[in-house]
Amino acid sequence: MTTMHGVFLPGDFTAVLREVEVPTPGPGQLLVRVGASGICGSDLSYIYRGHKTHAGQEGAAYKGVVAGHEPSGQVVEAGPGCRRFGVGDRVIVYHIAGCGRCSNCRRGYMISCSDPDRRSAYGWQRDGGHAEYILVEESTAVPLPDELSYVDGALIACGFGTAYEGLLRTGAGGRDDLLVVGLGPVGLAAAMIARGLGAARVLGVERSPERAAHARSLGLFDEVLIAGDEVAEAVDEATAGRGCSVTMDCSGSAAGRAVAIRGAAEWGRVSLMGEGGRLETEVSDLLLHRQLTLYASWVTSLQSMEELAHRLVRWGASPERLVTDVLPLEKADEAYRLADSGRTGKVCLVP
Repeated sequence: MTTMHGVFLPGDFTAVLREVEVPTPGPGQLLVRVGASGICGSDLSYIYRGHKTHAGQEGAAYKGVVAGHEPSGQVVEAGPGCRRFGVGDRVIVYHIAGCGRCSNCRRGYMISCSDPDRRSAYGWQRDGGHAEYILVEESTAVPLPDELSYVDGALIACGFGTAYEGLLRTGAGGRDDLLVVGLGPVGLAAAMIARGLGAARVLGVERSPERAAHARSLGLFDEVLIAGDEVAEAVDEATAGRGCSVTMDCSGSAAGRAVAIRGAAEWGRVSLMGEGGRLETEVSDLLLHRQLTLYASWVTSLQSMEELAHRLVRWGASPERLVTDVLPLEKADEAYRLADSGRTGKVCLVP
C-alpha cells in the first residue's frame, strides 16, 4: 500500500478527503496505523471555520496538512534508532513534537516548546491522525494499555489530558466539591477524572439543553444546571451558599469564567481551561477578599498523559463513554458538521 486517504480542512466549514502517500519512518520515527482520531474544539475554532492563530488573527497556524491531533493506533513500522516502541505496540500520540532540548520539552511539556523552528503540532504544522496512517516521532508516543480501546486513546490524546492537567494543578481530590462550567468533551472528561480522583460532589453548568441532557445521562454529575441569568443563585442553592472548593471553566467564554469564579468557595481554586475569549471579573470582592487562587493550564505533559492512561484503567473508567458519534474517514465532512453543531458529545473518525 503506497497511498492512503487523508482529511484536509480548507477553512470554509468543509472537510475534504484527498489521496496522499503513505510515509516512511526515518530515524527515531514510527509509522502508526490509526485506530481512531478525535475531532477537537480547537480544530473547529482555528481551522475548520477559518484559518486563524490562537490570538485570532488570520494567519498560518495551520499549514495545510492532514488534519487531526488526537490519534491513537498500532505501530506497523519502526525507523532506525527507535528504542522504546516496536511493531505491534499500541500507542497514544502526544500531539506536539518539540525540540527535545528546551526546559519545557525536557519536563515533558512539548506543548510549550520554546523553539519555534522545531515545534510542530500534528494536524497543524505536520500531518495528523485523520488518515489511515500517521508518521510520529517516537518521543511523542505514549503506551496505550490493552484494557483501553483506540477511541479511549484518541480522547486521552488531548481532551482528557487537558482536563487531567487542570485538575492536577488545583490538587483536586476527595476533600473537594467540583463545579465544571461548559459540558463539552473537556468538561465531561473533567467530571469522569474527578470521580476517579475521589471528588465528593461534581456539579455541572451548561447552556445547551442537548449537552446538559447528555451530561445527565452519563451519571457523572450530582447535578447539572442550565446556564442563564439565575445560574449563580442555582449554584448557591446546590451548595448551601458555600460554593465549590474547586471550579473549572471549560467553556472558554467570559460568561462561563465568571460563573466559575462566582461559584468558587472561600479559599477556592479556579482552573481556567477553555481556549479563547476574555477574563472579566471584579477583583476585590470576588478574588482578593475570598482568597481565591486562579490556575491557567494548557494541555498536559507527556508523563502526565501516560500516568492518566494507567489511572483510567485502575479506576475502570472508559473515555469512550463520552463519544456520541464514530464515523469513517469517508464521512469526515459529516463528522465535522456534527462536531461543529455543538449538540453532540465527542465525535471521532476511524479509518
